[in-house]
Amino acid sequence: MFVGIDAGTSFVKAAVFDDSGRVTAVESAHVRLDVRDGRVEQDAEEVFAAVSAVLGALDVRPELVGLTGQGDGVWLVDADARAVRPAISWMDGRAAGIVAEWEADGVAERVFRRTGNALFPGCPAPVLAWLDRHEPARLDAAATAAYCKDVVFQRLTGIRATDVSDASVPFLDPCARDYDDGAIAACGLSHRAGLLAPIGDPLPGGAARDGALIPAGTPMSCGPFDVPACALGAGVTEPGDGLLIIGTTLAALAVTDVPDLDGALAGFHFSTTEPGRWLRGMPAMVGTAALDWVLSAVGARHEDLAELLGASPPGARGVRVLPFFAPSGERAPFVEPAARAEFSGVSLETTPADLVRATCEAVAYAARHCLDAAGLIGELAVAGGGTKSAEWLQLFADVLGRPLRIAAGEVGARGAVLAAARRFGTGLDAGEWTRPAGVREPDPSRAAYYADGYAGYLRRLTAARQRWGTS
Repeated sequence: MFVGIDAGTSFVKAAVFDDSGRVTAVESAHVRLDVRDGRVEQDAEEVFAAVSAVLGALDVRPELVGLTGQGDGVWLVDADARAVRPAISWMDGRAAGIVAEWEADGVAERVFRRTGNALFPGCPAPVLAWLDRHEPARLDAAATAAYCKDVVFQRLTGIRATDVSDASVPFLDPCARDYDDGAIAACGLSHRAGLLAPIGDPLPGGAARDGALIPAGTPMSCGPFDVPACALGAGVTEPGDGLLIIGTTLAALAVTDVPDLDGALAGFHFSTTEPGRWLRGMPAMVGTAALDWVLSAVGARHEDLAELLGASPPGARGVRVLPFFAPSGERAPFVEPAARAEFSGVSLETTPADLVRATCEAVAYAARHCLDAAGLIGELAVAGGGTKSAEWLQLFADVLGRPLRIAAGEVGARGAVLAAARRFGTGLDAGEWTRPAGVREPDPSRAAYYADGYAGYLRRLTAARQRWGTS
């Protein structure tokens, strides 16, 4: 048996897999987000307690354990991986002003040209710069500006480390696979470089030391973080192929063997477990969270989604949405902290179903925009909570105009186990483990209709960006 741990933004999961990749058990625990005034924080102790709870609920002795989790943000911890302050989430917007400064004075472009990664308010560079200005004593007291999974890994193994995927944004030289001193200096953070954890390449690996949670001595690896772990778990490894994760964020990516450091300042290059392969990532800030908000606003539940989509025709009777609901704006396929959601075409005849369908269509249009920017030319796999709705999944297939390979269950934890197996030389059949659970084909007539709808979405977005102040 093999265990994959996925310390996500809203839920922590532990999944058990057999030799063939079949899921035999899953335990999950909810973790809270503290959201107020554009700031989003989490309690690292609560997250670790959730990890302990799901592991304690599993009755297995695993051959090995793979760990993944949410990326970005800053989890300030001491030498024992205990929190120095609440973790600042990747969703946090307090550093938006610093990002604006860096865009105006050229820092953002200098960093992108060195690392292939855009800056956004919730990534470590602006968060650390904000802390350096406003809470320097907290940084002085910390041993590591860590990522979520790395805090868990250190607590379970005693090893302070991160992997190349989490280290990618924004300080990693994608070819040297190590921190770029020039990028760190450009952000004015050279004096804080010691807070960055050593990079394990290959993945950090060790042995569990707390026999109460995982049998002591069990091999355990850390990484990649959740987005590239999902790509690995979905079998997305060949250049041109892509993955769309319809989750809290709308994570879109495509595999490339050439990092593009000279193109538009958009998106990210996540280094993978295989040198010479990168994931050109375009993770939008809001995915299912946009639908959650609209459903709540109209007094509906997720269980009502099929009925609501059926009650409004394609085009939502003229209602249009720009789906930028995140308090910190957008980070891909463009960076704009001032981006906000907009509804248009609403009248007294508009129904709740129209508002819901228009939102679902808008999120799908955003996905197409991200995948186009990422360079998708091959097959596309899909994963995430949004795939559980057959009706919304069909809408995605129609808007994207291509077949969708539905990834097998617990794809992030699955990818973490596959990465651990590679790290420790355990022979697992990756083809068998990543066989899709199904394929959703687009409806040709609706795909043609939505191609025109997508062109209209891009026009509305261009106009909005001018209002937001982005050229």
